[in-house]
Amino acid sequence: MYDDNSESGPKGTFETYKAEGDTLYKQGEYRKAIESYSTALELQATDKNCLVARSKCHLQLGDTEKALQDAQASLSEDTSFHKGLFQKAEALYCRGDFEMALVFYHRGHKLRPELQEFRLGIQKAQEAIDNSVGSPSKVKLTKEGDLSFFAKQDEKLKTKKPGYGSYSKPTTKAQSTARKEVPKSATSERTVKQLLGELYGDKVYLENLLKENDPTKQAGNEIYNIATDGLQFLNNRIDFWRQQKPMYARKREKMEQNRRRAAGGKGGNYNQYVIRELEKIDTAQAEGKFEDSLKMSQKCLRTVEGWPEDAVSNYNEVLANLHSAMGNAYLELAQYDNALQSHNKDLDIAQKDDSEVLKSRALDNLGRVYARSGRYQDAVNVWEDKVPLSKSALESTWLFHEIGRCYLEMGKFAEAKDYGEKSMAAAEESKDDVWRLNSSVLVAQAEVRLGDHQAAVESFERSLDMAKVQGDEAAEAAIKKALEDVNAKIVKGLKGDEEEEEVAKKEGEEEKATDEDTQKDENEPDRPKDENEPDENKDEPAPEPAAEQEEES
Repeated sequence: MYDDNSESGPKGTFETYKAEGDTLYKQGEYRKAIESYSTALELQATDKNCLVARSKCHLQLGDTEKALQDAQASLSEDTSFHKGLFQKAEALYCRGDFEMALVFYHRGHKLRPELQEFRLGIQKAQEAIDNSVGSPSKVKLTKEGDLSFFAKQDEKLKTKKPGYGSYSKPTTKAQSTARKEVPKSATSERTVKQLLGELYGDKVYLENLLKENDPTKQAGNEIYNIATDGLQFLNNRIDFWRQQKPMYARKREKMEQNRRRAAGGKGGNYNQYVIRELEKIDTAQAEGKFEDSLKMSQKCLRTVEGWPEDAVSNYNEVLANLHSAMGNAYLELAQYDNALQSHNKDLDIAQKDDSEVLKSRALDNLGRVYARSGRYQDAVNVWEDKVPLSKSALESTWLFHEIGRCYLEMGKFAEAKDYGEKSMAAAEESKDDVWRLNSSVLVAQAEVRLGDHQAAVESFERSLDMAKVQGDEAAEAAIKKALEDVNAKIVKGLKGDEEEEEVAKKEGEEEKATDEDTQKDENEPDRPKDENEPDENKDEPAPEPAAEQEEES
């Protein structure tokens, strides 16, 4: 730990405090972790990851209000920060505000549909709402009843104590020091024991402490108030857990289990089984165990298909999730036909339920299968159908980049450059440096293929600057190599142009010399002909035969 008296700590102090908080959190030292995170936030007050981490600590200690405050603060600059959305939903859920928690689970799921945590949050929040108010299909509205409830509420308002700013009789010192009332729960002792579990022993201890303590003494009064606060906290948790799963919901669930067992069905809570299996499947895929993931998905799918459709609240979505998980496993195992079959089933369910979220996910996965198997045009067709379903600039920049890569592989370089520029624009909007770099490299590669080497050099130099800023050494080395190749092509092209110009120059000089000689001959005047000079145009007499020459002799 650094000296508190030093005016400025060494470089990296924020990271040190945050790392210390992460370690303490993993060890279960939540209060100490809060201190480390708070010190780190004094150095960087707006760090959203640190705010989320401190919110988790508050939630572990049961302080839902502070947890909610930190989660909300992490969203102050970026409302689409998915970790902040999830943490806010978790804080609202633990506070018992299931409806608002469901809203933020859905909001995060729309931004990051591939994350399992939002999907599980939606399921548990929906289940808590159904347990609290009952399933809508089982609620029947009637006209029976009266308005006596509202009349009682009016009576309470009339007898309510004066609020702040109104006149009231001053209280005495004895009244201000009166000890707190012992909180009482209307819940039966048996239900309290079931809800509290291990905490029930603490409740009994606090109650016995109140009985044995003498509240007339000052020390006894302090102990009495502390024990009363502890009981109040436990009663609040009882109310929360009873709301999360009230008695009638537990009875109804038990009756449903008995009915299913009598009908030969699988016992237990269906929703919990699905959530547990999906978590196992996601964990296996994250660890690279795709064969195990595939087997678990197939087994869970057979089990769910044997259930009645009303066994879970989102039966079709569960089927779609399992088909999607199977398709992803098939893809990693290079079984492309099976992967296409599974993802097409996912797409069929999405279209039947008219779910944009499921449809977007299915189209995304289908495009990845087509691209991996070399069917680039099919991948482009699928991903172009997904473009209108994009919910964020970050999703769009990835989508445009993948379409541009497919066009580049197909040799359609103008289209590749066009989608690369679209990806760059979306990356600028989302302020994502990694995708800025990726899209810039794609544009440069397309320009090289189009023969626009000078523009390619400018794009590669821009990409090189981005790679240096991000500290991506691998990308930096690859871009430098590409720049060398492009410059070599430019030099080679210049040399070729010079040689062509030299050849053309020589040919021009030779033609010019020939023309000058011809012109000189045409302009030379005729000289007098010598009598002894043979006439080239006159025909010489043919030689006489040898016999005639002998006769003459």
